[in-house]
Amino acid sequence: MTRDVRSGGRSGRAAANAAEKPPREPYIKRGIPPYSVLGDADLAILEHNADTILEEIGIDIKDDPEAIALFVAAGASVDGVRVRFPRGMCREIIQNNAPKIFTQYARNPANNVVIGGDNMVLVPAYGSPFVYSREGGRRYATIEDFRNFVKLAYMADSLHHSGGTICEPVDLPVNKRHYDMVYSHIKYSDKPFMGSVTHPSRAEDTVTMSKIVFGEDFVEENCVTVNLINANSPMTFDETMLGALKVYARHNQATMVSPFIVAGAMSPVTVAAVAAQSLAEGMCGMALAQLVRPGAPVIYGNFVSSMSMQSGAPTFGTPEASLIINAGAALARRLGVPFRSAGGFNASKVPDAQAAYESANTLQQGLIAGVNFMLHTAGWLEGGLAMGYEKFVMDCDQAAMMAIYAKGVDMSDNGQALDAMREVGPGQHFLGCAHTQANFKTAFYRSTVADNNSYEQWVEDGKLDAEQRAEKLYKAMLASYVAPELDPEIDARLIKFMEEAKASFPDSNIS
Repeated sequence: MTRDVRSGGRSGRAAANAAEKPPREPYIKRGIPPYSVLGDADLAILEHNADTILEEIGIDIKDDPEAIALFVAAGASVDGVRVRFPRGMCREIIQNNAPKIFTQYARNPANNVVIGGDNMVLVPAYGSPFVYSREGGRRYATIEDFRNFVKLAYMADSLHHSGGTICEPVDLPVNKRHYDMVYSHIKYSDKPFMGSVTHPSRAEDTVTMSKIVFGEDFVEENCVTVNLINANSPMTFDETMLGALKVYARHNQATMVSPFIVAGAMSPVTVAAVAAQSLAEGMCGMALAQLVRPGAPVIYGNFVSSMSMQSGAPTFGTPEASLIINAGAALARRLGVPFRSAGGFNASKVPDAQAAYESANTLQQGLIAGVNFMLHTAGWLEGGLAMGYEKFVMDCDQAAMMAIYAKGVDMSDNGQALDAMREVGPGQHFLGCAHTQANFKTAFYRSTVADNNSYEQWVEDGKLDAEQRAEKLYKAMLASYVAPELDPEIDARLIKFMEEAKASFPDSNIS
């Protein structure tokens, strides 16, 4: 996080420490290798099974004859809406065209992110209709909440991206709220952002607004938005998602094709089956993007949760989901595309111990697996139904820790510290030696949320628990927020476009 708001002398020390922090990095460059739980032979079996699904079972493409025609022209067969693909067809299309790594440009070039390879981009949670705070409880989200989370994400050094539908502003008409959401990302942040996908026309609006900011030619040749395209698992795509995918692909904007699977309901219950089905669905969508515009950037994503076989409720932070994340990352590397998965997933209703351990399980598994684009890093509560204010800054704290772990071990002379051992020798302490004095301010991560003081100091400070400390932190951040500069002419053009577009059709609360 960018600011420490604790009181008294600690606040002063924190300010001094913050002044000496190294410059913010726009994304994580991994210094550690990913770990795969499966070897090449087992991964090849999953790839074979994914091709079997595409070849024998097929994918239903609903209400999108253009997409079906593109697949048929490329060699697929069709029976009604069921499209079947020759073995290896989708893989070949992707590998021959899709970039392995690409840059998403931000309106502030210092915040450009490179997606793929050894890089990891951490992104806020997405799609919640509710928000939760200690003060206000659980309630429907508004556009003011949306703006607040954009501001918090902008101020959080550990997040690299502004995100997309951070929460759903239900106080605005369904068919017009996308204008305000995209505008909020542009106005209140200068980090990269995601576009609207709930209708092809809304994707076109996102492209138009992006061109106002970046210029028409720049957008057509460079990626300035990443856009979430979900499959309707099992093995189905609809015209809404594919319509948005085609719009973005035509304009060279990135599509993140992510099967949305609750194992046991939308797939078989086993890890290997989910991994193969997800890969099949993902390859279908990514191949379509390449048929629309060869070279358009794509990200293979999977969103996977298990379910309680007793109640039917989705569960998070489970070992099975972690194994699927790991397998998906390895399959993406073999396919040669960036991978999206993981995040601060949990089913808890409040930021309690359940929220903490379920989120930590998923965040850390994503780090170890080698996820490139971690949507839902911060704020997720209640299985994604709620965006939590306190949870948001707690997760940002965890994200900052992950960034340090991802750098790996410092093996420089300073990291080995043999000079300190020679200076101190046996039986003495290292507190006053030259090496400690030179390194103590940056030696260890200092949490913005955790309290590591004595019990007596904790009592004196008010006996605040983690949620109370996080509440103080997010409120202080919002109170000190300063908007990044936006060219007034660009701002005026964006507002004019939105006002004219909104006035051209009536409000509707039907998507």
